[in-house]
Amino acid sequence: MAKKSLAVSVAHSTAVPEPSPSREFVQGLERGFAVVHAFGADARELSITDVAQRTGLSRAVARRYLLTLQELGYVVQNGADFSLTPRILDLGFTYLSTIDVANIAQPVMEEITNTLHESCSAAVLDGTEVVYVARVQAKRIMSINLVVGSRLPAHATSMGKVLLAHLPPQNLEAYLANAPFEALTKRTITNATDLRRHLALVRQRGWAFADQESEVGIRTVAVPLFNHGNKVDAALNVSGHAARVSMEELRRRYLPVVLDGARRISRALGATIPAPNQVTRTTKTRSPSYRPLTARK
Repeated sequence: MAKKSLAVSVAHSTAVPEPSPSREFVQGLERGFAVVHAFGADARELSITDVAQRTGLSRAVARRYLLTLQELGYVVQNGADFSLTPRILDLGFTYLSTIDVANIAQPVMEEITNTLHESCSAAVLDGTEVVYVARVQAKRIMSINLVVGSRLPAHATSMGKVLLAHLPPQNLEAYLANAPFEALTKRTITNATDLRRHLALVRQRGWAFADQESEVGIRTVAVPLFNHGNKVDAALNVSGHAARVSMEELRRRYLPVVLDGARRISRALGATIPAPNQVTRTTKTRSPSYRPLTARK
């Protein structure tokens, strides 16, 4: 299996071809991350051979990295197999501690969940995927199995559509040219032409829906979160089960609550978001607004 590059960019990242590594590039660090990324939900325990096959490293090299990670406390060995330890979460939480959106959004998200009795999430764009950076789970018997750090294809999610719609044009075109467009359900948008048209609508109205596009039975609505420069770096959404929440209810009852929460979070992040009754139509370079729209026929 070919070795994967682990270079990551959160804000406005796209699937563009990567340049050759510079002279300062540390291949050993890349290999260490490759070994960590070899583990996953479908590979909780791996042997040295498994890791070598998944990373493209030789068995000898894979063994040295696994033993080093074991010494550092990031993996544990059980017989011939290795598995990650909870300490690996330190890497993710170190990042989360450096971004304001997760900390600032959390109390507002809790209010949204308490009001709607549905799970609320915030995510950022990383390449062709959205990464969950904050989540408040609703107390229901049946719930969606998503946590902080979960990843989903951007084209199949409401938050992904919001984030893609606010990319600079050249970044969006690079994404559309390279995205895999995997069909997760029969409702998933699977081509650049349809997605480009859909994103134009999302950009115009300021929010996005996903009706069972990433998982059958799950409906979501998402809105952008603006930073101090009035740029979109994250998105906020609420999800509900299709058997319980109609698209009309999602639009009529859920959307205004999420829009209000996003406006409050954006203001706390330093964005200049006008209140709904202060929105004007005269300026050419107005700040982003959050005006709930009525249901369209």
